[in-house]
Amino acid sequence: MSILNINEKRVSDYIQTKRPLVELREQIDLGYSFKNNEVILFQIRPQWDDHSKKVECPYARCKYVKSQQVWKVYWMRATGTWKLYEPDPIVSNVESFIRIIESDEHSCFWG
Repeated sequence: MSILNINEKRVSDYIQTKRPLVELREQIDLGYSFKNNEVILFQIRPQWDDHSKKVECPYARCKYVKSQQVWKVYWMRATGTWKLYEPDPIVSNVESFIRIIESDEHSCFWG
């Protein structure tokens, strides 16, 4: 298994532990994308004006910067723009990214 696949597996396992009960997943669910050395975590909800459609609402992002060999952590602002996580936006691996999301010391990811 390649490093990218190991990282994606870790993110996938984490999301699986956080997903709501099956009965609630039509109302809210969690998902992720893992492309081009970038992880995006998002909520899946019905569209506000058409409940038959689903929308993805991203809340956390982690991007691998190959030249620096680090991962940079971002959070989604209410304006819809990504902002570097402060005070320390740099982590060495995906596990550290997940720990930041879980602890959410600055209420950037879970409110």
